[in-house]
Amino acid sequence: MRRSLFSALVVALVLSGFVLAQTSFGHIHGVVRDGSGARMAGVEVTISGGVSSRRTTLTGDTGEFWFRDVGPGTYTITTKLDGFLPARTTAVVAPGFTREVTLAIKMSAVVPKEVVPQAAPTGIEGRIIGGTAGGVVGGVAAGAMASPRAIAPGARFNTEAYDKIDDNQWTEVSRRPLSTFSTDVDTASYANVRRFLNHGQLPPKDAVRIEELINYFSYEYPEPASDKPFTVTTAIGECPWNPQHRLALIGLQARHLDASQTPPRNLVFLVDVSGSMATPQKLPLVKASLAMLARNLTASDRIAIVVYAGNAGLVLPSVSGGDPMAVLEALGRLEAGGSTNGAQGIQLAYQVARDHFIAGGVNRVILATDGDFNVGVTNQGDLLRLIEDNRVNGVSLSVLGFGMGNLKDSTMEKLADRGNGNYSYIDSLNEAQKVLVEEAGGTLVTLAKDVKLQVEFNPRVVAAYRLVGYENRLLQDRDFNDDKKDAGDMGAGHSVTALYEIAPAGEKLDLPGIDPLKYQQPPALSSNARTGEAMTVKVRYKEPDGVTSSLVNVAVPSRTEMTAPLGFAAAVAEFGMLLRDSEFKGRSSYASAIELATKYRGTDEYRHRGEFLRLISAADSLSRLQTEGR
Repeated sequence: MRRSLFSALVVALVLSGFVLAQTSFGHIHGVVRDGSGARMAGVEVTISGGVSSRRTTLTGDTGEFWFRDVGPGTYTITTKLDGFLPARTTAVVAPGFTREVTLAIKMSAVVPKEVVPQAAPTGIEGRIIGGTAGGVVGGVAAGAMASPRAIAPGARFNTEAYDKIDDNQWTEVSRRPLSTFSTDVDTASYANVRRFLNHGQLPPKDAVRIEELINYFSYEYPEPASDKPFTVTTAIGECPWNPQHRLALIGLQARHLDASQTPPRNLVFLVDVSGSMATPQKLPLVKASLAMLARNLTASDRIAIVVYAGNAGLVLPSVSGGDPMAVLEALGRLEAGGSTNGAQGIQLAYQVARDHFIAGGVNRVILATDGDFNVGVTNQGDLLRLIEDNRVNGVSLSVLGFGMGNLKDSTMEKLADRGNGNYSYIDSLNEAQKVLVEEAGGTLVTLAKDVKLQVEFNPRVVAAYRLVGYENRLLQDRDFNDDKKDAGDMGAGHSVTALYEIAPAGEKLDLPGIDPLKYQQPPALSSNARTGEAMTVKVRYKEPDGVTSSLVNVAVPSRTEMTAPLGFAAAVAEFGMLLRDSEFKGRSSYASAIELATKYRGTDEYRHRGEFLRLISAADSLSRLQTEGR
């Protein structure tokens, strides 16, 4: 009995000591945000002071960090991230409690020093080469910074350029049953719209490309079989902004690749270091974004860095992706100054990519710029032909847009389109994380190229249709079977979503009429028109190295069912039409968009959909203020 009592006493003492040890510590939990309020991933956070030793961690995908089992006391918490000023706060930790903190980090401004430019020695073909003295490193020629007179970081005028967008019109099926367009997985418009709303402004109408808003999100479409590059998903449901109509969804989902399946990558960063990049939202953010990508490459990859300002320079010769410090050191030396010679920079970047070409791998130039090509581009046609020629020879081009005030959106979209790459707009490190880390496979690895869609509508079911968005991606019907016609590419893990608003058969539409034909009659309906199908979706695509396309056919029944992907995509489309003040917005409202997006939000692993709900509310408030101010 005594022994058992003694054993019980020992156990009780041990347990009480364990509980005491646990309650004698506290925890620190926090989140790091940027100036727009976006959560920042990959930020180095350090605590010091108190009774615990100095500890460091990184913020995760949601911008959060934890320091667990911290001794009681007062701690100093600091952040560190390339291109951003350190943030600092203090936290008092008490035993058994978790202290919550928030840190806001701001981009560090680049203020060039005014010195007298000196002549720099030239390398092969008159290009300035090298990343050391005598070369160009971030706008520094032979160690001298170009005059800041060409730099206007505080300029108040706005020279942003957007191509005019005219909404797709209604088309009667009896007169034109086919609709043909190229896929698009660009997402720049969504991030750019977010930038405007975060700064308390409604975006210009032509900055809103609805297909890019829709395709910013993934929709949990089923994964394809291992031998297929993508699946095709379809659905038809009630149209939220016009209940008499229907809304049809077409979704393509490319398969994801794990690290073992990713081909080796030969990447050339082409960084604009001209004077127009000398603002906190530009070059500092470029450096931090590319640093994120560099940390996620492997020894089988290769990286080089080319810069351009008044001249082009090779800052970092192609090195192994397993040496991220070489990349980070080269990025750290970049500074902005000088005029812009985009054409010369692209020529040098392509030369470096060709010199280190990886057969069967990914060969890509990644251009980071505000698109302000104001010197050296005398003929945009020649520049586009240069990009197309390199595309044919296996080197593609992706474009990352940065900054505000002089964003050349239309130029950057054209360059990426011709280069078989993606155009993304980076407004925060959160977006850099999404584009260059979360979606690195889709951004860098092509699974299917020249992907074209053609939809044939059944006139017994559909009277008329209207493609929502894709205004600058429309193709002639004959282009669908023409394998020489370039179209969009799909990267690993990417999805493509398209919506059609359709008027059911029998509805009278107020459309301009066409006189009856004199020499022929409209074709008669075939027996297939009686099958109950609303439409047939055809997809043509080529393998990444292929020259002949393959065809996929999917018949879509006319039954109506509002699925989760269709519901959320409809909310995004409604949001886009309101921002554009589209003539086809019908009964759209921000309240309706919020209701739909909330209902079909889903798991929202990376919280992008939650952020979308915040943007709808912001647009609603700004719209009300604009209306009241009239």
